[in-house]
Parts: sequence; structure tokens; C-alpha cells
Amino acid sequence: MDLPIARRDFMQGMAVATAVGAMPAAASGQVGLAPDAASYPPLRTGLRGQYPGSFEVAHLARDGGFTGPVAADDTGEHYDLVVVGGGISGLSAAWFYRKALGPDVRVLVLDNHDDFGGHAKRNEFRHEGRTILAYGGTMSIETPFPYSHSSKALLADLGVVPSTYARYDRSAQVYAGLGQGAFFDKEHFGADRTVAGMNRRPWAEFFAAAPLTPAVRADLTRLYTDKVDYLPALAPEAKVAALQRMSYADFLLKHARLRPESLPWFAGMAFRNNMRVDTCPAYTAARGGRSPGFAGMALPHPIEAEAEHFHFPDGNASIARLLVNRLVPGVFGPAALDQETIVRAPADYAALDRPDNATRVRLSSTAIRVEHLGAPTVLTEKAVRVVYMRDGKPRSVTGANVILACFNNIIPHIVPELPEEQKAALRYPSKVPMQYTNVLLRDWKAWKALGVRSISAPNGYHTSASLDTAMAIGGYASAMDPAEPVVVHMVRNPNQPGLSRKDQNRAGRADMLATPFETIEREIRAQLQRMLGAGGFDARRDILAITVNRWPHGYAYTYDTLGDPDMPDAQRPHVIGRRPLGRIAIANADAGAAAFTNVAIDEAERAVQECLVSRGLT
Repeated sequence: MDLPIARRDFMQGMAVATAVGAMPAAASGQVGLAPDAASYPPLRTGLRGQYPGSFEVAHLARDGGFTGPVAADDTGEHYDLVVVGGGISGLSAAWFYRKALGPDVRVLVLDNHDDFGGHAKRNEFRHEGRTILAYGGTMSIETPFPYSHSSKALLADLGVVPSTYARYDRSAQVYAGLGQGAFFDKEHFGADRTVAGMNRRPWAEFFAAAPLTPAVRADLTRLYTDKVDYLPALAPEAKVAALQRMSYADFLLKHARLRPESLPWFAGMAFRNNMRVDTCPAYTAARGGRSPGFAGMALPHPIEAEAEHFHFPDGNASIARLLVNRLVPGVFGPAALDQETIVRAPADYAALDRPDNATRVRLSSTAIRVEHLGAPTVLTEKAVRVVYMRDGKPRSVTGANVILACFNNIIPHIVPELPEEQKAALRYPSKVPMQYTNVLLRDWKAWKALGVRSISAPNGYHTSASLDTAMAIGGYASAMDPAEPVVVHMVRNPNQPGLSRKDQNRAGRADMLATPFETIEREIRAQLQRMLGAGGFDARRDILAITVNRWPHGYAYTYDTLGDPDMPDAQRPHVIGRRPLGRIAIANADAGAAAFTNVAIDEAERAVQECLVSRGLT
């Protein structure tokens, strides 16, 4: 498993594509893009996401490296709005600001990465004249609740119509007969075995095929099939209250009387926001609808409105690309693109920061200080100074407004004038570490042979692996036949069972930052071989390329009934943390305490309104 991938030539963690310029653009799935990974970030493989070189300056700011006055080279540039953070929230803030004040306002978006989009990251692979897309972060337009008017208006302006999604999804035909499987590993279950038919076969039959002891097999079968009220003495509302105050693990062990040796089956289950079996409130597990043990509980469930779903081949990176298309002339050509034409559209990264554009996006630029230049009045133009580090040198610009669309945790370290109460609130959340690994395979014949489209892996290095949605959109087509190359999407959420959820997030973050790509690659190769080997998979032969999207600071932190105190919304840390200060406002999904694209958009719109108020413009 230690054989290197010969089709990748790594240079400082970057896989350099060769002979790409000669590839035919008309091939199915081909995207006529920039010639190589050196000038086109989505083509870069190896360690991506928050990659080495993207976060060290921010960590230096966190550690007090820029206290006191910060000297910088003054660029002489002044903008109506400076946005710190080029993810969907930051780009949306620029869009709302221009909507309010017109297309001629000058806007600068700063981002510490070499690509825009934040967690909405586009991955591309080139193989034999074909480009294959994958998502490296934010996956879909999808939430438990409907989008707001502001979010819907933004999507409509971008030409995105979620209700049309069914016309592009080919999964039912392409993956016909394939379902979900589970990988039982020998370390925890006695033997390596991938078992197909999870959630499709009768549970007794499914567990009978798994390498389980008779006692564990009977235990899990009972839990999944029996309809028992495990809190019979409590009224429905009292059950809810009790389940909110116990972990799912405690519910299983103490009330459902699950054997401790059966618990490893649940170890790899990830609930929303990376809660695990020992940190997820039992009621949250019950509401998810997929966790066993609640069928006989007669729990009252709140009515939830249906929310629309739309998944691009590159995830919500297409939304970020559409925003850039509207904001910065020349990056995607002169035309306004839509949900179809954006998928294959070439991007000219050299056009992002041209001086003649009213809106500019400046990459590889980490903000280290945001400060008012005196007490601004509504008429003050140069109200805020922003210092950022680029190419190892501090530089400064000024803005009439600044919107911080970066992580909440870093804001106290770059805006020292914030009140202490607000700084404490901004430090409160612990972002969820996420690793989205994309592996290009020569084909997916092994998946077909095993009868699976996705595999859960309790206790695995990655806890899931799946073939992405089969799509045909805008002239792009993903793999439609098992003989075609395909991207396998794997998810890793490192944590440390036994700690609080926030401490598990911190432990997972430290684990991610300490793990080199070479270790991750070995784990990927070994895990895929063990899961798919019975179907004819050969990691040495079949793995063509790997992109690891590492997000130590990943999903926005959401509150739960176990780890956070119950309090009125107005007193919640995210509400206190997003208070505006003079000409400075705060956007991002952290400000809404929910890891969804529409929340990032809504928080951007709120921040823009606060900016307009600060200048007496509304």
C-alpha cells in the first residue's frame, strides 16, 4: 500500500498536470479550463482546503504576533467596502452591497487561500482528455428549513432554480441496483467484510451477513426491529426533555440496554455538525429519523417545512463561481452565466484583481488588523484601515465599510478595539473539523460487483466513502458506466471520544494539522483496498489521483442541549459576537450558528444593512 501514485508528480504538495493544453475540449465531461495546476487552483491535488501556507499568518495573529500598532506598506487603495473572507458569505456581501449602492461602488474581497469560495471548493481531475469534477467542501443547496427571501433572490439573480434539479440527476438510472453498504473491520468486528443492502435488506438478514458475535448480532437486530418504548413512565413532552439531556450513547446503553460490545457499530455514525454517539443528544438522533431505538417511543416531532435540494458536480463552488461571474468582469468572460453554463466555464484567475475593475478579489492575502481611523461620522470616507499579509509583506488599504466574513474565532485577534464581551462571544464556538477526500479511480467496477454506491465504515479512518451523484448538466457528464473513471468522496471527522463536543472538535483539529499528506494517502489506499478488494479493486492499479480537502476550521458551530446552556437567543454568543462596531460589520455562517449556505447568505445581507445604516444610507 506504500506504492506512490505514479500519475502524480508532486512538487511542494501540488500535483502538476502535464500535456493538459492538448486535451480536446469537446470530450464528455471535459471543461476547457486553464492549462495547468500552477495557474488554476482547482486542478491542484495533494493537501488542499486549509493547506500549509494558508493559515500560518492567522495563527501568528492568534498567538499575539501583531499586537500594538501594525506598520504596513500603504497601497494607496481606498474602497467603499473591504470584505475579509472570500467564501460564499463574503462574496454575497459584495453582491448585496453592490445591489444597494450600484455597480460602480469599489469593493475589495481579501482571502487567505489561493482560491475563492471558502469551504465551497471545486476540485478537478484530468485523465485521458477528460475533466472530472468533485466537491471539496460545501455540498448542496440544502437545509432543514426554507431559504429566506434574500437567499432566494440571490440564487434567482445567479440563474439557479433549485426546483429544476431532477432534470440533471441521473443517479437512479446509473446506480440502479446499488445501495448502501457497511464495512466491518477486523479490529472491531473480527474480520474485514463489506456487506451490501444496509437500510434495504431486512435487518436480521443484513446483520446475519456481518462478522458479528451471536450476542451482538441479536442485540443490534433487536434494536433495529423491535418497537419498544424505553421511557414508558414519561409523557411525550417529558420524553423529549429527558432525551435532550442525555447522549444517544447513554440512551442506548442505559435505556435500550444495548450491550457495550455492540456500541462500536455506532462509533462511526456522524450526526449533524459532527456530533457523535457520545455527544449527540438522544432527541437529536431521534429527530434525524435514521437512528434505531425510537420506533416505539411515540415522540412528538415538530413540523418541518420542506426545503429544496440542488447539488452541482462541484458542490456549492458553482454558487461562488456565479457570484464572481456577477462581481468581477473578465474572470468568466463578459456573459452572465447560469446554473448550467457555469459548470464548464473556464475561469481566468489573473482577472480577479485587475485595477480597472470596480470589484476585485485578492487571494493569498490574510488580514491581520482591522481598525478605525478615529471616530467616524456618517460622512467619513476613509473610516477603516485594513492590514493584510501577502507574499510575506504587510500592506494596507482603507474602506468606508468593512465586513468580516472570516471565522469568528480569529476576529478578536485582528480587531483589538472590540469590547471584551464581544471578543469572548466570538471565541465561544469551536468550528467542526471536516476532511473531504476525493479519490480519482480508474473505474467503479468493484462498487458494481459489491452492489454498493456508498459504504459506511464504523471506526474507519474515513467513516464513509461514496460515489457522487451521477449528473448531466451544462454539457458536463459524470461517469455513467462502471468502466469510466469516477471520483470517490470520502469523509473524515477526527475526534476523541469521551470529551465534550467542543473539546472533541479541538482534538480533531489538532489531529488534522499534525497529519502529513503522506500518512493520509497511505490510510486512503489501505482503507479502499480493504473495503473494495472483494470486488476486484486493486489500489496500486486503480487509484489515479488524490485531493484531500482538509478543513480543521470546518463547519460553523451549532448549539445543542448537552454542550451549551439554554438561554434566550438574544444572549447567545453568536448574536453578541455579530454586533456591528462603527463601520465594521460581521457576516459568515458562524454569525448565524448554522453551517448552511443560506445562513452564510442571510448573514451577509444583514451585515450589509448594518453597513448602510453606519453611513446614513438607509
